[in-house]
Amino acid sequence: MKEKLKKFREIVKQKKKIDSTLALIQWDMETVVPKGGQKLISEIIGELSLKSYELSTSKELIDLLENLNKNKNSLTELERIEVEYLREENQKLKNIPSEEYQEFSELTVRAQGIWVEAREKNDFSMFKETLEKIFEYSKKFAKYRGGEEQGYNIALDDYEKGMTTEKLDDFFLNLKTELVPLLKKIQSKKIDFSIENNVSKENQKPLSKYIAEYIGFDFERGVLAESAHPFTLTVSTDDVRLTSRYFENLPFSSIFSTMHEGGHGIYEQGIGSELKDTILAEGTSTSIHESQSRFYENMIGRSKEFWIGICPEASKYYEFIKKENIDELYKSINVVTPSFIRVEADELTYSLHIMVRYEIEKGLFNGEYAVENLPEIWNEKIKEYLGIEPTNDSEGVLQDVHWSCGLIGYFPSYALGNAYSAQIYMAMKKDLNIEKLLLNGEINKITEWLHNKIHKYGKSKTSQELIKEVSGEELNIKYYIEYLKEKYSKIYQL
Repeated sequence: MKEKLKKFREIVKQKKKIDSTLALIQWDMETVVPKGGQKLISEIIGELSLKSYELSTSKELIDLLENLNKNKNSLTELERIEVEYLREENQKLKNIPSEEYQEFSELTVRAQGIWVEAREKNDFSMFKETLEKIFEYSKKFAKYRGGEEQGYNIALDDYEKGMTTEKLDDFFLNLKTELVPLLKKIQSKKIDFSIENNVSKENQKPLSKYIAEYIGFDFERGVLAESAHPFTLTVSTDDVRLTSRYFENLPFSSIFSTMHEGGHGIYEQGIGSELKDTILAEGTSTSIHESQSRFYENMIGRSKEFWIGICPEASKYYEFIKKENIDELYKSINVVTPSFIRVEADELTYSLHIMVRYEIEKGLFNGEYAVENLPEIWNEKIKEYLGIEPTNDSEGVLQDVHWSCGLIGYFPSYALGNAYSAQIYMAMKKDLNIEKLLLNGEINKITEWLHNKIHKYGKSKTSQELIKEVSGEELNIKYYIEYLKEKYSKIYQL
């Protein structure tokens, strides 16, 4: 067994090195690679992805996993979890032809460059053919893995284990039933709390970095850069990379995107040292990951107490932020105004944006929709749920990077993450006086609570296990709905 475990660790180490190299190249692709270099980079990523695939599906690893599983009573708990996780991953990959896996990897790298150009030129037709291929591969891979009847459920399961369209249909129906009437009540008040202020990028960048560090991101083990679409990428738990973006006329956009990505980064940096060299050293699911980013962005970043605590530093860069106008600032950063861009959406309407994307993905998978009709379908759904209609592709169907990356089934994670974050927030309030800690600038105690309850476990616990341990029950959407109703009823005096 010792020899088998030693060989197992060697293969895991080799795979982690390949995956870390892929992450490094992906980081360059997203931040600094010139347009002319994208073709070669896509080929390199394709070849490395194939190496990772071949290692994960090799007979040597399969035999090792089966042997270790048969003798699992001789393994530690973490070793058993790691073996089971890799067996499941192997099952996902083994029926996908290696050449198609490589082709898809190369396609999604090229697709990101095509998407950027299409968005800049506001022309969906430039991206249409590429997106059709991405969905074709996604449907084909789902068929290889579980049959045609499973379809979109297989894509969803990759990001939140056990998630199905049946569960999500019910989840979004609850959201729509509760939030749309609340939105209409707020709109009937005809109150605009917006504060219009411009802040230069030169002032936004240092405040974003300060806030990332303030909430717990460790710059000894991470960096913050700029990209067209904010994202977080993990090379290792000691090398976590964030990006944000900066608009002079939307000075809080960079702050909230930095806090959002900072939440992802803090999670990755907080994974326990005992998991460092294992395959379990990453977030347990995209929904739990999004719960952390949405927690920092919304529960913390959009709270009045946070801005009171950080006011002395923030006012150095954003001159209009003063202690005497924190009430106005609080209302302005929580103003409810249906908008076209998801990442700029207010907290109340955000999940409605996700519902649009979920329904479109589901429709594309089951044949109800065609890619060529997406701009019209998109606009119709935005009008139906938010009461506004995009005027061009860039503020409509081309605004998100996810489809170009091949992340089909990811979007529901954001809405599920919102629900998880509210449930975690309610559990935290039983242990901590969150408002007092924020007023005193002691956010480190909040981050420490999250490290101990969630982050340190990495993939060694499932999202279902974590939420049950943290809150005493399974995922329950009522906490998210109650949180939003209470918050916005106070702000808008409903």
